[in-house]
Formats: sequence, structure tokens, C-alpha cells
Amino acid sequence: MLFLMSLPLIAQQTQKPPLHAKNWMAITGKPLAATAGATLFQQGGNAVDAACAMLAATCTMWDVLSWGGETQALIYNPKTKKVIALNAMGVAPTGATAAFFREKGYAFPPEYGPLAATTPGTPGGICFMLATYGTKSLREVLAPAMELAAGYPIDAQTANSIERNKERIKQWSYSKTTLLPHLGEVREAPRAGEIFVQQDLLNTLQKMVEAEQQALAKGADRKTAIMAAYDRFYKGDIADEFVRACQEQGGLITKKDLSTWKPQWEEPLMTNYKGIEVYKLQSWTQGPVMLQALNILENFDLKKMGYNSAEYIHTIYQSMNMAFADRDFYYGDPGFAPAEPIRGLLSKEYAKQRATQLNLLQNDITIGPGDPYPFQQEQNPFAALIRKKAIDLNDSSSRNFVPAHDSAAIAQASEAYQDRLWRGTTSVEAADKEGWVVSITPSGGWIPAVIAGKTGVGMSQRLQSFVLDSTLNPFNVIAPGKRPRVTLTPSFALKDGKPFLSFAVQGGDTQDQNLLQFFLNMVEFNMTVQQASEAANINSNQLWLSLGGNTIKDRKPKPGNILLNDKTPESVRQALTKMGYKISYDDRTSGPINAIFFDWKHGSFWGGSSNHGEDYGIGW
Repeated sequence: MLFLMSLPLIAQQTQKPPLHAKNWMAITGKPLAATAGATLFQQGGNAVDAACAMLAATCTMWDVLSWGGETQALIYNPKTKKVIALNAMGVAPTGATAAFFREKGYAFPPEYGPLAATTPGTPGGICFMLATYGTKSLREVLAPAMELAAGYPIDAQTANSIERNKERIKQWSYSKTTLLPHLGEVREAPRAGEIFVQQDLLNTLQKMVEAEQQALAKGADRKTAIMAAYDRFYKGDIADEFVRACQEQGGLITKKDLSTWKPQWEEPLMTNYKGIEVYKLQSWTQGPVMLQALNILENFDLKKMGYNSAEYIHTIYQSMNMAFADRDFYYGDPGFAPAEPIRGLLSKEYAKQRATQLNLLQNDITIGPGDPYPFQQEQNPFAALIRKKAIDLNDSSSRNFVPAHDSAAIAQASEAYQDRLWRGTTSVEAADKEGWVVSITPSGGWIPAVIAGKTGVGMSQRLQSFVLDSTLNPFNVIAPGKRPRVTLTPSFALKDGKPFLSFAVQGGDTQDQNLLQFFLNMVEFNMTVQQASEAANINSNQLWLSLGGNTIKDRKPKPGNILLNDKTPESVRQALTKMGYKISYDDRTSGPINAIFFDWKHGSFWGGSSNHGEDYGIGW
């Protein structure tokens, strides 16, 4: 059965035009990085090749990530007609225990510095994706990123972020040398348009390509040669320098931590929403939140409520809060005990129970985690702890919702708030006429990052997403070799057995909030992919903050706090206020959403790229 989106119920003029293409489409967080993807497509590569090229370029351009960060992807394989999940999240290093950080006075692992770092995941993720499902060599895929590292005209957004964070950058000698070329001047960061050179990073990428080419010269096949580059990064001289510089600056990562880590292929999680299969990564991400929320919302007539009516906003807010309460308590690395109750959490019957608990008239400040265990025929080992947490959630002590790496100190200023929405991770979307589709939400190593010596690689800061106290989340307590529960959440959907939508967004804890509403905008309200990417969303602050803040008070939920678009009608504002909401407003209420919609009737792609920030797409 062919699918064609019906005409929008609400005519909505967009600030950016939708993209249209029939052969391929490449969308990501920077125009130059989208060009890198287009280059690989023009050279005959598939969507995996293009996605890897865009990922490498965004890392090189510091698009709120660096090469030492983390990658997670959903890939649609047209040969098997299956969705595959890639877990290229780094792990906590040797010695990274709850006791270690508590002894240093932390309530959570630190936000910045070498002690915030997991092992790097993105280089391994690129090598694994490319070797398994790509067609090009690593040399071809990394060529655009290497050209950027040799010198590119830096954009104002990145240059100004470096300048704002220069005092912290100066704490780390290699970061200072790389990122502050004008030390001693009034402006020490690069200026917009200045040619920004990263010679150390270029050398690292050249070493990886060199390892691949040497392996090919000795008769290795393409995949083996790419993995030779992988080995040089994680086991060879690149690893030696990374570990030396990490430890020199006070970090914990060892050579064994790098050599024993590797990406993992996983089965994605899925729920069916009104005939559409929606896929997410497993519970080491927040992705299942959206699946849980969809299951709850399936019990309500959202279309009848009307887009962003008070009733609709209230129902979305309450459903998201229930799903996030489960995230905050039950999600963690499935490779470590205890086992997450994911079967129960994604049960339709559990969602029906949660829907009956939804207060239709007032915001419920006592929403806590539910009990999914009966829905997988088990008893909840944490029932007593959950009852205690339900009481704790009555405490509405203030905390800063803005992720600390997004400059919390100036978050109330309009410019800084918009910067938060524009930054915070990036996304990569790629599709080709052969049917390959890739959705990635990479992150980590954002400015201000500790650069690991002469590698030029910015180290991750993702350890802060662990907890040190099992009463907060017994599934996400830090341990060596364990992956933190991250906010990163690429998305993919099938309809009638065919690709329907590939979508992702940046923005920390707001990611699955934004993606949920984007998806509903298309499915329930018949918006085009570009209309849906620009449409006003809401943000809930009634959840535990995953990034930023060193104390429990910093991370606690703010019950009833909601962010609305400043064009929200007065009648809706008044209705929500009467329901107990504490409202703030802004003209931008979502991070930049990037998406590809598949028009099977016409045999073409529709690309959506948000009007927030510098995200950009190219199609042919």
C-alpha cells in the first residue's frame, strides 16, 4: 500500500522551504558538514558513507561535539528490511566508581574536565558503520573532515562559543593551544570567517587513513583495512597519546579501557502507534521515553483536542511526565544488573494503566515512576523505594533547567537561551534511492572540552549522566565499563513495511519531548515535514536533569514548569495557569529538528530542517 501524506489541516507557511529529492538526501547541523555528505553521495556512496562523512565533519567543526564523544545510530537496511541499532557510547573508565566521586565531594560526576570523560565512541562508531554497511574507504569518507581540519572558515556560532568559554578552556593546555589562537588579545577565540586550523587532529585522521591504506597494500579487504584504522586509534600510537594526555591532565582512562571497548550492534526497541512502527535505541538512552509516551497517548483523541489547545498541551505534558519519571528511575545500561523492566515499560497494558492515572484537570506534581513489573509477570524489587520517591517529588525546590554546558549563568538572556536551543548535540540524517537510511544523534566533547594531547581530540563529558546514589536510579549508578544513560535519541519509523520517517533533534532532556510532538504534528495534524519541524512545541521541566549541576538541588524536577511559545493564545495561557502550571515563554521552544519523510506515491524524499540554528540539508 502506497502512502502519501494528506494536505495539512492547518495551512502553515514555513520560514525555510522543504527539501525535495529523488536520489539522495543529506541533512545535519552545519552547512559545510551537509556538503561533506553530498560529496560522498556524488562520488557514488550510499547513505551510510554520507552519514559517516557528515559525522566526521561535524566532529571536526565542534558542532557541540568532538571526536572523543559518543555516537548512536539507527540504520535501515533495505536488503533485510530491518532497522539496526548501533551503540557507540563510550564507557566509564577504570576507577570511575561512586565511592571515588563521593570522596571528592561530588553528588554527580563532574560536568567538565578530564574526570567527566567516558572512553571515546565516535571514531569506533564511524569505523563500524562504514565497514559493515558502507561502500567507500575510510580515506574517502574522512577526506572532507581532513580538509576541514587543515583549515576552514569557522562559523560565528562556534567561534563565539569558544570565546564565551575561554576562561575554562585556559585550564587545559592542549585545549588552550588549539582553540585560542589569539591569546593575550581582547578576543582570544577565532573570529567568524577566520581560517581555523587543527593540525593535531589532522595528523590523527591521517594516521587512521595511513593504517587503512597500509592494510590494503598488504592485501587486506576493505572491511579489514578499515578496522586496522580502528585498531590504531584504540590500541596503537593514537591510543598511547590519548591515554598519556588524559592522565597527565588528571583523567582516569587507561590503555586497557580503550583496547577492550568496542561498539555494539543491538536490536532496537519499537512500539506501534496507529499502524506506524516507531523505533528507538535501548534503555541506555532516553529513547524509550517517546515510545512510552506514544503508548499512553494512544488512549486519547488528540486530533479532537486540537493542536496545542490547553487540553492537548496538558495531556502531552502529563504523559511525558509519566514516561520521564520511568526514565529517571528505570533506565540504564542493559549490560549491567539489575535488568531494566523494559518489556513491562513498553507494554500497551501498562500504558493503559498509566493513562487512567492521568489527572485530566490539574497538573500532577506527585507523578513518579510506575510499576511495570506486573506487566512482565514479575514483582518489583524497588516498590518501597518508589513509594518514597513519590513523596520526594513533592519537593519543588528550584533548579536550573538549562544544561550547564549551555552557559547556565546567562540562560535568562534571550540570546543565550536561543543558543541553548541551537546547540547541545547535533543530528545526522541520510537516505538514498537504494533504500539505505541513517539517523544519528552524536554528541560529547562539546566546548569547553579537554583536548587529549597531540591527538587533537576533545574528550567526552558524558559521565555526568550517571548517578552516584542508587536511590535516585538503581540502574544507572556509575561503574567501570558501564555506559551512562544518555539523552541522545535518533528515531525511525516504518509504515506499511516501508520507511516512513527518519528524524532526530539536539537539546538534552528536551529531545524526546520535541520529537514526540514533531511526530504527532505529522501523524495527527497532517503537517508536512518542514511544517512539523518549525511548529511550536512545549517543554516540561518536571523531570530530573541529565546534564549540568553538581548537587541534588541542581538536578531536581520543577513540577508544573512549562515552556510555551510566546505566540500561545491568551485563552490557552489562562487555562493552563488555572490547571497549576508555571509558564515561561520564548519564540523558540524546540531544538533544531532534522528529518526525512518518504513519499512513496511520487518516489521522492521530503526533507525537513528546522529554522532554529544552522542545520542544513542538501538533496538531489
